[in-house]
Amino acid sequence: MLKTYSRRQWLAQAAATGALATLGLPGTSLAKENWPAKPIRIVVPYAPGGPADAVARVLAEGLSGRLGQAVIVDNRPGASGIVGTDAAVRAAPDGYTFLISITSSMLINKFLYAKLPYDPEKDLALVSEIALGPLVLVVHPSVPATTAPELLAYIKQQKGKLSYGSWGAGSTPHLAGFHMSKSQGADMVHVSYKGEAPMLQDLLAGQIQMAFMTAMAAKAHAETGRVRLVGVTGEKRIDVLPSVPTFAEQGLKDEAYRLVGFVGMAAPANTPKEIIQRMSREVVALSSQASVKDKIAAVGLFPSPSGTPEAFAASYKRDAPSWAALIKTAGVQLD
Repeated sequence: MLKTYSRRQWLAQAAATGALATLGLPGTSLAKENWPAKPIRIVVPYAPGGPADAVARVLAEGLSGRLGQAVIVDNRPGASGIVGTDAAVRAAPDGYTFLISITSSMLINKFLYAKLPYDPEKDLALVSEIALGPLVLVVHPSVPATTAPELLAYIKQQKGKLSYGSWGAGSTPHLAGFHMSKSQGADMVHVSYKGEAPMLQDLLAGQIQMAFMTAMAAKAHAETGRVRLVGVTGEKRIDVLPSVPTFAEQGLKDEAYRLVGFVGMAAPANTPKEIIQRMSREVVALSSQASVKDKIAAVGLFPSPSGTPEAFAASYKRDAPSWAALIKTAGVQLD
C-alpha cells in the first residue's frame, strides 16, 4: 500500500532532504564547523588495563573537557586487536569514531595475517602517535644472567633447553624473542599465551624462563625479586624503570632491539581532514601537559614526538619495513 503525504509533509521532507544534501556537498563545512555536536567514541581493540586502554582513558577525560562533549572509551577485544580495529574501520567517517590502539593491530597484523578484514594503510586515517612503548626483557630468577650479553651467552650454551613467552604469535614480544633465539642459534621454544597476564603467571612459576613484556606488568614483580629485569628495547630508558639499561647501552645494536611499539590514534578513512587535524591538535596539546605526561609515564610509556598526522605517517612508513622483515624471518603467517 502506497503511503500518502499532505502538502505540508512533502515540503517538510523536501526541506530535510535538501539540508542533508547541502551538508554532503563538496566544500560545505557546516558539519565540520559544528564538530563535535554529540559524544565521541574511542574504540580500544583490547581489554581494559593494557597500555592502549590506559592512554585512551587519560585522553578521553581531557578531551571531554576541551571539546565540550562526552568522550566514551569502547573496549572491543578479540583476535589480536582485529575485532575492535575492524569495528572502527567500518564506522561512519563522520568524526565521531576514533581508534586508539598499538602497533600490532595498526601495523604488524598487515604482514602477519593472510586474510585481514581491513588494510590499515588504506582503511585508517592516522591522527596522532601518542606514546611509545618499549618492551622489558624479564627472566626468571633461576636464570644466571643479570645483563643482556650474559643472557645471550647463557641461552647459546643451553641450546634447545629454554623457552620464552609472548602474548600471541606475531606479537612484538614474540618477534623480539624469536630474534634473540635465532641470533644465538639457541633454538628456544616459543610459548604463546592469550594475553600478558597468563604469560606472566607461568614466568613467575618457572614454566618459561624469559619473556619480553610491558614495564607496567614487570615492575611490581621485579621489586619483590620474583623476576629479574635484563634490558629495555628502544633508544632510551623507561621513566618507571630508570635503573634498567637499554640493549643499546649494553652493546646490542640489532634492529630488533631498537624497535618499540607505539600507541596511536586513527580514524576511519575519509574522515574529514579538518576534523583529523583538529583532533590531532587537541591530542598533542593534552599530551604536552605535565599531568598527562606523568600518567602516561606511570604505565611504562613515554609521549611520542610524532604528534601530527604527517609525523605519525612518516614514522609509520619508516618502521613498517623493519616489522615486515622480522615477521618474514620468523616465518609466522596466520589465517
